[in-house]
Amino acid sequence: MITSIRLLAAVATAVFSLASPTVHAQPATTFPGKPVTLVVPFTSSSGSDIIARIIAPKLAARWGQPVVVDNKPGASGNLGAQQVATAAPDGHTLLMAINTFTMTPSIYKKMPFDAVADFAPVALLAEASFVFAVNPGVPATDMKSLVAYAKQNPGRLNYATPGNGTPQHLAMELLKSKTGIDVVHVPYKGIAGAITDLMGGQVQMMFATVHSMRPHAQAGKVRLLAVTGQTRSTFAPDVPTFKEQGIDVMDGVDAWFAVMAPGRTPPELVARLNRDFVAVLSSDEVKESLAKQGLVVRTSSPSDLAALVKRDLARWRQVVNDARITLD
Repeated sequence: MITSIRLLAAVATAVFSLASPTVHAQPATTFPGKPVTLVVPFTSSSGSDIIARIIAPKLAARWGQPVVVDNKPGASGNLGAQQVATAAPDGHTLLMAINTFTMTPSIYKKMPFDAVADFAPVALLAEASFVFAVNPGVPATDMKSLVAYAKQNPGRLNYATPGNGTPQHLAMELLKSKTGIDVVHVPYKGIAGAITDLMGGQVQMMFATVHSMRPHAQAGKVRLLAVTGQTRSTFAPDVPTFKEQGIDVMDGVDAWFAVMAPGRTPPELVARLNRDFVAVLSSDEVKESLAKQGLVVRTSSPSDLAALVKRDLARWRQVVNDARITLD
């Protein structure tokens, strides 16, 4: 009898040991088991691309696995985001998201993913202010003269963006709604082509992050008229804010950058990823590299990023409705 009880106990212990560890411990112990892909949903030279390429070698050294930056531009970031939403929730495919992630759900009638259910927020990484730039041929030196010039030429001026539904698109449509100007939208497949045509005069104006526009302003190829935010950018201190120039709706129009994992990624793996990304972003070397690009490191916990995403989804839904923004 005692022998039978001992046998049953041994069998039960063996069965339990086979069943229990695989649910929670496996993802944390097997990551990373192969190269990790950082999916950038925009073209090269975009803010998320710059961040990814700066931190990828640091993450690779930390993880002992290659970290590959994969640019998947298209549909205002939706193509790259969809790739991550449908990837295995094992930490090996991650999204380098920007705040367009919270904008497109209000603009596209059909979304290929749910911005909340299909993703596991990992960490906020950095922030950047937007600057409003014009071609030097535009006879405007501030927002007052720009608005006056646009009203003198309704429908004859163009503005560029890196694509429909991007933060730059929403920012300009919000500005149009506030000032009553009529400027035609010209969407590009990425920021590089938009900036090139702005400098060439094919388009007259656009919003862009300070880091992407500053070198061209220093070279005299564009003119900077205003920055978003409540205070001036430390990277362009001579450029006044919109609020300083009497336009009080542009404070919240900026860019944040974050990393997202596929939904259903185990919480302990999300916590591991958060620790690793925050550690890499906290190094002085990375901070200095990003600062040279006009990016300020701003990290967060997964829960804080999740709250930011939900707040911005609601905020941009209101902006889209108020400005009556629709895709071309």
